[in-house]
Amino acid sequence: MLRTLITFSCFIMIVAHSPVFAQESAPSTPKAVLVTGASSGIGFRMTEVLSQNGFLVYAGARSEADIKRLEAMENVEAVRLDVTHADDISAAVELVKAKGRGLYGLINNAGLSIFGPMSEVPEEQLDFLFDVNVHGPYRVTQAFLPLLKQSQGRLLTTGSIAGSGVSPMMGHYSMSKFAVEAMTDAWAQELARYGIQVGVIEPGSFGTNIGNAAHERLLSENYWSESTQYPEERAAYLEGLTQFDKGADPLPVAQAALDFMSVSSPKARYMVTPNQEQATRIIQRLLNRAVQQNHAHPFSLDREQMIKMLNEEMDRIESSKAL
Repeated sequence: MLRTLITFSCFIMIVAHSPVFAQESAPSTPKAVLVTGASSGIGFRMTEVLSQNGFLVYAGARSEADIKRLEAMENVEAVRLDVTHADDISAAVELVKAKGRGLYGLINNAGLSIFGPMSEVPEEQLDFLFDVNVHGPYRVTQAFLPLLKQSQGRLLTTGSIAGSGVSPMMGHYSMSKFAVEAMTDAWAQELARYGIQVGVIEPGSFGTNIGNAAHERLLSENYWSESTQYPEERAAYLEGLTQFDKGADPLPVAQAALDFMSVSSPKARYMVTPNQEQATRIIQRLLNRAVQQNHAHPFSLDREQMIKMLNEEMDRIESSKAL
């Protein structure tokens, strides 16, 4: 039972499901989109799908080998980009400007994970996680914002369903993805006046290299040590992390990114999950939070009011997509 719980907890963070998106025609003149973390997994799939569907992709990567591999792809220009390095970001901005195409879309996809008990993982590991998952998209967006304003373009960030609920030993990762949700909403409100559309992709379980990278860091840094008070959970995570890359192809996540960049009225949130059970579980968590916040205070809504409010919100979303 414990192993099943831990395995689900591990896999809850990455992405799968094949949603049907109402694709509009690809742009006749290629629009430029920059994707961070494009060397593998979700970012690589996004690069493939966008470049094969009428977009010119600036693909951000860190290693020379990854840059050469990306550069060989049609309609792709590789960019050396570590989202934690200000010099890399500044150089990437100047490169995009020099190309003269402008920038229609930015996809903040680079990310990583750490695992372990909240009571044991050292603070410096949390700093490292947030530097990539939160400060990274924040600083990259600030840097490219003038170009997005010029194009009245689109800003997309890869979040996670872990940004909607927390599982044991995944608190740090969920903290970073909850922050991405807040950052998305803040950007959306502030950038609407410039005609920039903002969204977040919330993946569920998918096959990527993020698990292997987390496994390697956990062992090399030993931040969740063998002397833990949670030995069974540690063993289960160490085993489960090596299985991440054997999960489902993250193509549906890339298709969601294409939809966001292509359609006239993209969604603010794209939850992409492998099955109905996982999707239902996430919505249940969100509803549970709303009920908790409404429960037993002087201004609580009654059941009828809550149902009425839910119906109104569903109608509002549906009518906005019909326009």
